[in-house]
Amino acid sequence: MTVSMSNALQRAEAAVGDLAASRRDRWYPRFHIAGVAGWINDPNGLCHFNGRYHVYFQHYPYGTDWGLMHWGHVSSADLITWRREPIAMAPSLPADRDGVFSGSAVTAESGELYVYYTGHVWNNGVDFTDGVTQCQMLAVSHDGTHFEKKGVVIDNPDGVPQFRDPKVWRQGDSWYLVVGVGTSDRHGEVWLYRSGDMLDWQFDRVLYRSSLPGVFMLECPDFFPLGDSWVLLVSPMGASPDGFERRNIHNVGYVVGRWRPGGDFEVIADHTELDRGGNFYAPQTFEAPDGRRLLIGWMGGGPEQPMPSQADGWCSQLTVPRELGLTADHRLTMWPIAEVEALRTATDEHGALRLTDDESRVVTTDLTAGEIDIEIDLAASTAERIGLAVHKIPDGDETLIAYDVQTGRVMVDRHHSGAGQRGYRSAAVRGGTLRMRILLDASSVEVFLDEGREALSLLVFPGEGERSVELFSEAGTASVTELHVHRMGSSYELH
Repeated sequence: MTVSMSNALQRAEAAVGDLAASRRDRWYPRFHIAGVAGWINDPNGLCHFNGRYHVYFQHYPYGTDWGLMHWGHVSSADLITWRREPIAMAPSLPADRDGVFSGSAVTAESGELYVYYTGHVWNNGVDFTDGVTQCQMLAVSHDGTHFEKKGVVIDNPDGVPQFRDPKVWRQGDSWYLVVGVGTSDRHGEVWLYRSGDMLDWQFDRVLYRSSLPGVFMLECPDFFPLGDSWVLLVSPMGASPDGFERRNIHNVGYVVGRWRPGGDFEVIADHTELDRGGNFYAPQTFEAPDGRRLLIGWMGGGPEQPMPSQADGWCSQLTVPRELGLTADHRLTMWPIAEVEALRTATDEHGALRLTDDESRVVTTDLTAGEIDIEIDLAASTAERIGLAVHKIPDGDETLIAYDVQTGRVMVDRHHSGAGQRGYRSAAVRGGTLRMRILLDASSVEVFLDEGREALSLLVFPGEGERSVELFSEAGTASVTELHVHRMGSSYELH
C-alpha cells in the first residue's frame, strides 16, 4: 500500500525530535557526523551537489535500535562543518515498505540529483525467517533535500535472496551500477548493470565473486578508478576470523584490478582488509570537485553488539572523511582529509622526548576531542611496548594505543576503556620509524599508520571525568622524536 511520504517524514521528524530533547551528550561526538538522535548506520548518497557536500545515512528515527530504515541527511560547504537537513526519505511505496535501504547519488544530465537505493520488504512482514524481497529503486531531487520517488528500476531477480546497496557512476556515454548479491547457493557476489538513460538497466555480468570461505553476501560494493587501476570495496558477511585477520563479525575489504567497459574485472590483488579496527563498516566513496577520491565509513555495531550510547538517546557515528590513494604495490591508503586541520583550536608542542625504563608521563590534560601526531624512533628505543594512553580518566579508564615490539604491530587495546566492548585490534607496521596520526572524539579513536596503509577505527565509552593523554614505555626506554597534540573544536551545526 502506498502512503504519503510527506506524512511519513513529518512523523519521523517529530519522533527524532522527542528523542533529541532528552539526549545525553557525555559520549556524543564533537566533530564526527551523528544523528541528532536515534539510530544511524551506513553512509549513503555521498556527493557534491548544488555547491554543497551531501551525506545521507541509514537512520531509524523512532529509537536507538536498528529498525525501519529512513535516510537521514547532513550537508556541508567545507566537509567539516555539517548542517542538519530534514530526513530525506521514508518508506512509502509497496516496494520499500519495510525500509529505504542503502544506495548512492549521482548528478544527471538534467542537473537533478538521482538517488538509487534498495527497497526492502520482509516476505513474512517480520524478519529474515521467510526471506526478503529487495529491488533497486530511484528517487529524484532538484535541491538535494526534497525527493520524488520514481519506483523500481531493477526488480528482484528470481531466486536471489539478498540483492542490495547499488552504487552508480558514469563512464563515457553510459551509466554503470554495481550491487551486492547473496546467491541462493550462499555465495557473495557483486553484479554489474549498464544503462544508457539511467532508467532502463540491463544486467552486464558477475563482476566479482568472493574468494573468502563462508562469505554469503557482499554488502555495500563500491567500484572506482585510482590511477590506472580499479578498486572494488566490499563488506563481506560470514567470513571467519583467521589470526589477526577479520576479527569483527563483519569486516571491510578491497580488491584491486583492471577493468574496461564491456570486459571482465581482472583481479591483480585480491581481498585485503581495509580498516582493522573494531567499528568500521559499509564505507562509501565519491569524487570531490577537485578530483580527490573521498571515503566515509560507519562506526557502530549491529544488534549483536549493543552500544552504551543507546541509553543516551542516540547510537553510532560516521568516520571523518578520508582521502584515498593507491601505492605501487596495490595497497589502498586512507588519510584524514586536509580540511580536518581547520578544526584545530590550539596545539601542545612537545618536541623530542626521551622516556626512561617503565616511565609514564602525562602530556596533555582535559582532552575530549583532539588530534595527535607522534613519531617514535623504534631503532633508538628498547621498550617492549611504547605508546599512549588516551581518554584516560582519574578512576582508571583508558584506551591504549601502543607499538608491541614482539609482534611488530600497533595495537588499540580497550581492556580498560570503560563501558562497551572489550578486546583489542592491531595492524602491522614497517621500518624503524613509527609515525601515528590519531583522531580522538568523545567516544571514538581513529588511528592511521604507515602513511595511511593501515587504519584502526574503534568506539570507546570512558566514564565521567577529565580526560588526559599519557605517554608511556614498558620494559625499556623510548625515543619520541616528535609529539604534537591538537585540540579540536566542534562541527557546531551538528548539535
